[in-house]
This record gives sequence, structure tokens and C-alpha cells, in this order.
Amino acid sequence: MSTILLTTLNARYAHTALGLRYLYANLHELQAETKIVEFTMNEQIQSITEGLLIHAPRIIGIGVYIWNAAQCSELIQTLKKVSPQTIIVLGGPEAGYLPHRVDLSKADYIISGEGEVAFYELCKKILADDAPEEHFIKAPIPNLGSIYLPYNAYNDEDVAHRYIYVEASRGCPFECEFCLSSIDEKVRNFPLDQLLEEFEILWQRGARSFKFIDRTFNLNMTFANRILDFFLSKEPPYFAHFEVIPDHFPEVLKEKIALFPAGSLQLEIGIQTLDPIIAKGINRPLKVDKIFDNLRFLENETRAHMHLDLIVGLPGETLEGFGRNLDQLVSLTHSEIQIGILKNLSGTTLSRHDQSHGMIYSDTPPYDILQNNLLSFVQIQKMKRFARFWDIFYNSGSFNKSVPLIWKEGSVFEGFYAFSEWIYSQTLSTWKISLERQISLLHAYLCLYHDKESVESLLSEDLAQRPEKTIPFFLRQSTAEKKTKENENFVTPKRQAKRS
Repeated sequence: MSTILLTTLNARYAHTALGLRYLYANLHELQAETKIVEFTMNEQIQSITEGLLIHAPRIIGIGVYIWNAAQCSELIQTLKKVSPQTIIVLGGPEAGYLPHRVDLSKADYIISGEGEVAFYELCKKILADDAPEEHFIKAPIPNLGSIYLPYNAYNDEDVAHRYIYVEASRGCPFECEFCLSSIDEKVRNFPLDQLLEEFEILWQRGARSFKFIDRTFNLNMTFANRILDFFLSKEPPYFAHFEVIPDHFPEVLKEKIALFPAGSLQLEIGIQTLDPIIAKGINRPLKVDKIFDNLRFLENETRAHMHLDLIVGLPGETLEGFGRNLDQLVSLTHSEIQIGILKNLSGTTLSRHDQSHGMIYSDTPPYDILQNNLLSFVQIQKMKRFARFWDIFYNSGSFNKSVPLIWKEGSVFEGFYAFSEWIYSQTLSTWKISLERQISLLHAYLCLYHDKESVESLLSEDLAQRPEKTIPFFLRQSTAEKKTKENENFVTPKRQAKRS
């Protein structure tokens, strides 16, 4: 029995909700009667409802995000039908910013902003039968030096089997119009000594996978250097993920990054566009020369795994412009390039472009662009398929040797666009394409334009690392004799290990 439940629907089991753990850590005397109960999106809503109500809670706090908004809406409505007396409090970016584009009206309270203080105060009032009349509560920005850190709320199962999400700062100094982080311009840092003590405790408990959610990890060099030193002082294997800005890599930072062993460091680098005019239009700072220099350094002089982001559908950017961006990035690095479709999130200022650029978005999560005055609905649909196939065949790392044959020495974008169109004509789907089917499709397409023997030779090199059962019969003879590489680092996620 718990008076307060904290819950959300994670995208998958390996994910953990850091926000819930912050709320839990700052409930003070109410913590003893509070429990965190997490679910995943693939679970049935009625089963989730049962799993919550079995605790007979008086208050349920739910974290609502873009990936679970529709399911949370259904959950709230179900909870209110079968247990109308239970008080439901929502938080998270999808609840905290208006307008709401999913139905959250059945919730009793919504907290907008950082909820560590506001949620505690609200729960105290509810439990004292002094519930406020105000439905939408704007949370005060807490002093990061005064709130309790959440890391001891990770249990032993979290430490052993799931990502440990951490943060050294909040906020972002930039004003990129598609991003919610731009709303809070001031960057605030957690007390560094205390933070590193908490990381050490996690390490001693066995945590080896740390994902930092800071938007600009490398902005504050004092913090970045000391945190990198923390990991460099440890014995591998471990996995540390940081989101960094692409144009700020001072020499001291470069020196430290170069020291990390393969498979231990991942850098998420938000490029989004390489066109200065497009970037200026969405208030995104862009220093192209510095970005290129830093990418060359990271590619050629470090063993960091890079994850670069590009966006389709930015105001004013043509398909040809996007293609040039992709061609440039592929020429600079062999790392993952995540192709995203522009989304219009509540709370951002992106809607100011709607009239001038004909921007039309879906009204359901993830609120992605449907068309604009430069990209038709059909073109956007094709680019969604392009992004999915790019993820399967390029980013997966399964076909590092053979995929470049798709474009040979021509335009990467044009070559892969043609491949994407052909793949879809064969599958009429972008999902549930088994590895064996992927191999067969790639083999068939490449053999249309290249010598069969050379195609099969490169595919065999790619698949030599694969278990025998995943390799099609026509390639097994050439791969069976090759030695399977043993994964030396069990901490590094499989996908990153392939590209290391």
C-alpha cells in the first residue's frame, strides 16, 4: 500500500525515468509512503491500471512525454472511470506546455516545469485536505544546489540491467526554435563535488552505463573536464553518453576525448542543418568551419562513437539542400547519422513559420511535419521511409562494407534515395524486416548495378561477425570459415560496438 505512486510508460524496459526519481528524492517526509512503478508502452493500459490501483494510492503522479502521450491519455481516462477518487497529477514536457494536443483533461492537476518543489507542496496540501483550486500549476525554478539528487532511487535491478540517466546541468543558452530546451535560456549547474560523489556511489554499486541528458555538456569546461576525468580514472568497460554542441571542442577537451578506449564514449552531436541561412531562420547558431574541423578530429584522432543528427523539413530547406547536408557528413565521418523528421512541439516558437513557409503538421504525437511549401506530403512520406531504411542499413553497422556500393562514388543522398524507393517497392513496409530479408534485399539491389562476385565478397565480410543462423544460405559457405569476433566490451551497446 502506497499513498503516492510515481509512474510513466517508458519506451522500453532498458530506459528509466529520471524525472520520477527526482520527485521521489524530494518528497521528504512523504517519501516513506511513496513508490515508483514504471511500465513500458507495449503493455496493455488496463493491465497498467490494475498494476497501479493494486497499491490503493491516493495520488498518482504520471510523467507524460511525446512518445507516451496517447497511451497516458487513455490511462488517465481509464483510471478516472474505475477509481474516480484517485488524484492524478501530470508532469513532463507533453503535459507542461500548452496547447495540449492529446486529451489530458481528466487529470486533476498539471505541473508545468521542474516539479521537485511544486509536486511535494501539492501532495502535502492534498493529503492535508487543503487541495488548491488551481488546475494548471506553474512550478518555480528550483535552486539546483538545494534539491536532493535522485541517484540512490535507482535500485539494484536498474543498476544491473538498465540505463542510468544522469545530468550535470539544466537549460540551454541557445534559442533553436524546434527545441523545448530553448525556453529556459539560462544554464544552471548542479554542485559538482556532490554530483561526483553520487557517481562514485553508483559506480561502486556496479553501474557502468551512464547517459547524460545535459543539452550542452561541453559548454562548461570545468564540469566537462572533471566528469571526463571521473571516467578516465576508471577501469573499462563502461559506457558514457554525452550530448555536445558541435563547434566547441577546446584543445584540453580534445586531449581527454582522445584518451577514451573504443566503445566507452558516445557523443550525440546535434547538427540538424549545415546551411547557414536555414540555421539563422530558426535561431540556431552555426559555425560550419569549426564543426567540420571538430568532426574530422573526432573521426580521425579519437575512438569516440558519434551520433549525428539531421532534420528533414526545416523551414526553407529543400530536399536537395538536405541531400547536400547528408553528403557532406558522410564524407567527414563513418559514424551514425540519425535522420529526424521535423516536429512542432507545444511550447516552442516554431509555429511562427507556419504561414510564410506553409508548414503543416500532424495533430497527433509526434506532431511531425506533413508538408510545407517546398516539400509535398508525398515527399515527406518518402523521406520518412528513407530515414527508416537509412537506420536499418547504414546506422545499424551491419553492412559497413557493402552499403557504400549503393552510391559508389556519386551522391550519397541520391544513391540511397533510389535504394529506398526500390526497397519499399519490394516490401511495402518499413518495419518487421528480418535481418535475413535485409541481406537478401541488399544483395538483390547491389547485383543490379555491380558484379555479383564483388557484392557477395563485401557482404560476406560484413556478415562474418554474424551467428550462422542469420546468414542466408547463398552466403554461408563464404562466411562459415571466417572467425566470429568476440565482443570484448559487454557494456557497449551492440549497435555502437559494430561501428567502433
